[in-house]
Amino acid sequence: MEYKIHTLPSVLLMEFDIPIDLVDNLNNYLDKYLEDKKRKSLANTLVGQIHHGEQLLMDHEDEKVIEFSKLLCGLSAEYIKTFAKVTDIKYKYPKQITVDELWSVHSYEGDYNPIHNHGVKTLMGVSCTTWTKVPPQISEKEDADTLYNSSGAYDGYICFNYGKTSMTDTETLTPPTNFNLKPTVGKLYIFPSWLQHMVYPFRGEGERRTVAANLNCWDMMPEEDIKKLEEAQEKAYAA
Repeated sequence: MEYKIHTLPSVLLMEFDIPIDLVDNLNNYLDKYLEDKKRKSLANTLVGQIHHGEQLLMDHEDEKVIEFSKLLCGLSAEYIKTFAKVTDIKYKYPKQITVDELWSVHSYEGDYNPIHNHGVKTLMGVSCTTWTKVPPQISEKEDADTLYNSSGAYDGYICFNYGKTSMTDTETLTPPTNFNLKPTVGKLYIFPSWLQHMVYPFRGEGERRTVAANLNCWDMMPEEDIKKLEEAQEKAYAA
């Protein structure tokens, strides 16, 4: 028998290991920033239930952060190229990637993020998350395959969700539509901004330090196409 299996992708997740010197630069920036009385809180725009820590807007052009910001833009461009290849899509214009917002989340015992997605200024958006500090009770935890008996299997983990999940999925041949990842220092994940995710709380001492970003994806239109678009918009307004 000859046959083909067509795998239908639902979402692509990019994983990258950040060089340790960039992790150190981020921590040095944040350690100093946490002592700044003028630090900018994002608690009013982020859904994180961070009662013991903080959620702070970062300067993505700071000398200690700019190299990381450039890395994010480069990897996001590669993510879009990979998406186009996997899905056999051809974009009319190449994409220009810019950082929309960069922030840190300083979580402690009991803090968590409810399920949410991200927004950007463009229709196409890329988001990312990484960690620069992870408490040992999370980082050294043995992987578990059950939540029974209060195992705490996913304490402090991030969970990505892109569909309905049921206990009978394996028996009904339903592919999983969520997955849990252990936060690891220097491990970076890049994903589409629409992808819903959440962070489970953890117990015990220590800081779970996250650095996250949203990136805009602009069409790099030739001047002649921009002019045609502007003329069309003027005619539409006149009508």
